[in-house]
Amino acid sequence: MSTENKSIVGRALAGLVDSGDVDTLASFLSEDFIHHRSDSTTSTRTQWLAAVRAALGPTAGMRVDILHLLADGEHVVVHSRRRLPGSGPEIVVVDVLRMAEGRIAEVWEVIEPAAHAPANGEWWDPTVARSESGRGASASGRRPAGGR
Repeated sequence: MSTENKSIVGRALAGLVDSGDVDTLASFLSEDFIHHRSDSTTSTRTQWLAAVRAALGPTAGMRVDILHLLADGEHVVVHSRRRLPGSGPEIVVVDVLRMAEGRIAEVWEVIEPAAHAPANGEWWDPTVARSESGRGASASGRRPAGGR
């Protein structure tokens, strides 16, 4: 099942990345498809496909390098680097897809500008001082990126 799911996701991505064909992508989605973003917003199939179509204008010519395409049971994980056209930023994207009955049923997506990666990883740096609550500031008194 994992190999079949990985193949389905690979074909769906190829249709979109290679040709910008949203209809091909749509054919791989279940009717009750749900898209989740890291900010807790969700989109229905119709809403997400409309957003993808709208994004294709500004992202035409985007370079997509798929670094990892992994599958385990009903889940497929795609890790990619994308360079937006012109002087646009490079982003890193991780998508976790849940498959059901040969279709993509759900996607959880995390997008990070590659330039922000060092600051966003600061919390992991053992040289950064932590307060007792575990949410401390660095030695300079500055909170780690994304801290509250």
